[in-house]
Amino acid sequence: MRPLRILTWHVHGNYLLYLSQANVEFYLPVAPGRPGFGGRGNSFPFPERVRDVPAEAVRDLELDGVLFQSRRNYCEDQYEVLSARQRRLPRIYLEHDPPQEHPTNTRHPVDDPEMLLVHVTPFNDLMWDSGRTPTRVIEHGVVVTPGVRYTGELARGLVVVNHLQRRGRRLGADVFERVREAVALDLVGMEAEALGGLGEIPPLELARFEARYRFFFNPIRYTSLGLAVIEAMMVGLPIVGLATTEMSTVVENGVSGYVSTDLGWLIDRMRELLADPGEARRLGEQARRRATERFAIARFAREWEDTFTAVVGRPARERALGAPGWGVTS
Repeated sequence: MRPLRILTWHVHGNYLLYLSQANVEFYLPVAPGRPGFGGRGNSFPFPERVRDVPAEAVRDLELDGVLFQSRRNYCEDQYEVLSARQRRLPRIYLEHDPPQEHPTNTRHPVDDPEMLLVHVTPFNDLMWDSGRTPTRVIEHGVVVTPGVRYTGELARGLVVVNHLQRRGRRLGADVFERVREAVALDLVGMEAEALGGLGEIPPLELARFEARYRFFFNPIRYTSLGLAVIEAMMVGLPIVGLATTEMSTVVENGVSGYVSTDLGWLIDRMRELLADPGEARRLGEQARRRATERFAIARFAREWEDTFTAVVGRPARERALGAPGWGVTS
């Protein structure tokens, strides 16, 4: 059987790279200078089944379904690039984030019993008011550069966040600055220089770059579970972060790192890791084992393949009823 043909947008490069491990043909609309229409780009080694298509040619494609990844995709872009017939195709909305307007009372922009809303963490599914839309959770799957393993000889912590100064308190800019006063920390990511950081590290070089650091610190108060955290775990870094969102289920204190809402306590744990490379290595090995078990790329690809097959293969009336076979959570 031929792979399913799915239109989507390039919203999160790392996620799209991992998603492309599924045996699905993805078509990315391209329109120079337009946000979300950058196509494959040059930063990630997408397989050949990820294909660019000029935005004006999308309506001529024979597609099996559409995967939305942002509110703009759903509320605006689809009406500009899809034909009326394509807008009636099976549709999935992939929600990357928890609600930002209000943490518990925000209604998701999709309220459609004929669609499927996929969340990347159980926390996101818990927090969104998804209305009539059936939901499913597909947790992240990650793979890092083969052969890269933790060495930890650099007695510093590493923070990986894009545009941290611009994104402010929600992403923990103030937390980063407070902790940096007490512990040696380096920041990398887009516009990291604005906060005295080292700048952006190319995605394919990040694993090898971070393997030298003693620990990984995640200062983020409120977002989805960051791929950067999981990627660092896969390398073997011990993780230190805030015990909020899905982080509290991923890192076990004294086993794979430390999480808490008490910054003073976390600073003490970071100092201990800087002073004890052996303990840092022990925690990092457990972090790698946990990530390998929970965030395996084979499981992730299989769940997405099963999801696309279920959605594309079910008549509209069954999709509207959320009939058995969806594997929905609400």
